[in-house]
Amino acid sequence: YGISQNDDVCYKDDYNCSKTNQFRYLFYDVNPPEGFNLRRDVYMRFAALAHRMQKSKNPKINNFKLVLPPWSRLMHWSYNEIPEHIPWALYFDLYSLKSFAPVIEMHEFFTEYQAKYSEVVIEEVYTLQHFEDMFETGNFEDRFKIDQCRSDYAISFFHYENITGRDFYCLSYHGPATKLEEIFLNTTAQTILINHAEVALHEFFGDKLYWQVRRSMRFNKELKKVAADFRETYLNSTDDADNTVLPEKWVEEKPKRSAIGGPYLAVHLRRRDFVRSRPNDSPSLTDVAQQIEKKLKELHLNTVFIATDGTEEEFDELSKALRLYRVLRYVAPHSIKRKFKEGGVAILDQIICSHARYFIGTHESTFSFRIQEEREIMGFAPETTFNALCKNGNNCSKPSVWKIVY
Repeated sequence: YGISQNDDVCYKDDYNCSKTNQFRYLFYDVNPPEGFNLRRDVYMRFAALAHRMQKSKNPKINNFKLVLPPWSRLMHWSYNEIPEHIPWALYFDLYSLKSFAPVIEMHEFFTEYQAKYSEVVIEEVYTLQHFEDMFETGNFEDRFKIDQCRSDYAISFFHYENITGRDFYCLSYHGPATKLEEIFLNTTAQTILINHAEVALHEFFGDKLYWQVRRSMRFNKELKKVAADFRETYLNSTDDADNTVLPEKWVEEKPKRSAIGGPYLAVHLRRRDFVRSRPNDSPSLTDVAQQIEKKLKELHLNTVFIATDGTEEEFDELSKALRLYRVLRYVAPHSIKRKFKEGGVAILDQIICSHARYFIGTHESTFSFRIQEEREIMGFAPETTFNALCKNGNNCSKPSVWKIVY
């Protein structure tokens, strides 16, 4: 992956760093209601920060490691059988992440910090909040200041009983996550937690750096294999035939627009909370069926793959409306769901959707947006990617087109 010599010593070989190295650790956490795909976006902002600090010549900040917050208690997941503290490696290729930024899993932090069975005290905790007057004054310039806390911010410490904090601050903040390095330059704390990290923004959304960190977020290889087997078995789709083969390492990717995709239409149909919170934008199942049938005819296809959080009854109703076509979805075997949990099943849906000949998403859904990014990385034509379902089939709002930058 082009990792530096220092990385080979400290991040690659089971983190057997010299005991003389003095690392600092940056933790971050996100507002509990935020879902899986928004959290992936917050990771990108902080990975860009860690990447930038690592490349700095200033020894006060170039020794930071970014500690990945385990996946715990996401509100969109049921937790009857799902444990807390799911590591990132279950969903993503960890070495690919590390090739962009100095990131470590929480369990790796415990090992390095020699505190696996003892209490960890995070020295400084900063809870980010918006400036109170920002929307009244229209002052959106980059700025921050230690301020009075305007809410009773709960801090979960990632649901670990052996982690606590020492010094707590509320930080009114507007600006990119990379601006936080100004704070780290003025403290000697070895461990720092940024709470409500979603308040910090991208420095330049959609620029080269954005796409570098996004390209480094490759999925767990076993998940990719499960999705590939499903595509080949049920959708007549392989990377070679679909022209979606990518290099072994993300840093070797080159610009291309030659991806064809498998011979199927893919649709992400968001239901549940969108139906309740966005009734004026959520199409009926009749609307959805009509739009799918129209596109299938236009593309001369007879197969549609549907990723949805809808009920069994809704999927059956949609299938009946499209009874002249093959309507498929991914139903995870018990072994897959037991190992990869709901997050892994959602990723499998995303992978399968991203390889389709044509994709139609749900407007303003981060789930759809992540699929669009995957298709940009593989090199699909934008017109096959940036599409959304609409109500009544009229006045369809096209999603924003964020093309990849190399």
